Amino acid sequence: MKILVTGSNGLLGQKLVYALSDRSEIQLVACARGENRIRRKTGYTYISADLSDESRVREILQKHQPDCIIHTAAMTNVDACELDPESCKKHNVDSVRYLLDACKNPATHFIYLSTDFVFDGTAGPYRETDPINPLSVYARSKAEAETMIMHSGLPWAILRTMIIYGVVDDAQRSNIVLWTKSSLEEGKDIRVISDQFRGPTLAEDLADACIQAALHRRTGLYHVSGREVLSILEIACRVADFFHLDKKHIHPVSTAELNQPALRPLKTGFIIDKAEKELNYHPRSLEEGLEILSDQLRKKESH
Repeated sequence: MKILVTGSNGLLGQKLVYALSDRSEIQLVACARGENRIRRKTGYTYISADLSDESRVREILQKHQPDCIIHTAAMTNVDACELDPESCKKHNVDSVRYLLDACKNPATHFIYLSTDFVFDGTAGPYRETDPINPLSVYARSKAEAETMIMHSGLPWAILRTMIIYGVVDDAQRSNIVLWTKSSLEEGKDIRVISDQFRGPTLAEDLADACIQAALHRRTGLYHVSGREVLSILEIACRVADFFHLDKKHIHPVSTAELNQPALRPLKTGFIIDKAEKELNYHPRSLEEGLEILSDQLRKKESH
């Protein structure tokens, strides 16, 4: 089985490459912009590509003809999307259309990573059957891509997720856990949102769900996140407690006070029964996730 993972330099992309490159029954092709930032270079083929270039997408799919595409690549900085809707459309909508159009084989299984931000946050936690109402340019781009995929004629699975955390080989970008940990270790004061609620999701757990969907050719919508719905403030405080760091540097701030360019849903969280049943998904608790993350950081430092 040949699987193409896009966005392989990202947090989820790296976890997928590590998990899939060990499997002898999988031929893995990993694709991202720029050089390969994954430490392990064996067990897969790496392609450098910008997926907003239609002819490049066609060329890659013609050459490799994957049985399954796990599309994790996206422009995910919500405020950057709000301020530059053109770039957002290019990376989050056009690139999806190019991939779908270039799938010559109508049996190509298309797995897409979407977001809790397609909801407006007035009625969380959400089921797959709940109506969406995206509030931002970013959220609308993801919702538009979802609709395109659903009407593509390909077998598809859409995994919506949220607030992913974990350790990457080449930390070009951070996440709530690493940001909190490093800021508090440096004694920096941080402002953390107190009135937004989400389910922190360990990248390894999310990668497992994607792989289950691929191996068993699951189709449909899935909500995949951590089970606990916590305020961002509580996540930061639990990270501080876990690593024995001083919480006096954490300062609660409201969404209104932060006044970010893009609107965010205040309370999401997912009901994950369907993923548990059909994707054999068993997410770790935040503390279990932090245990895994801290172990990985120790190993990384000893390298």
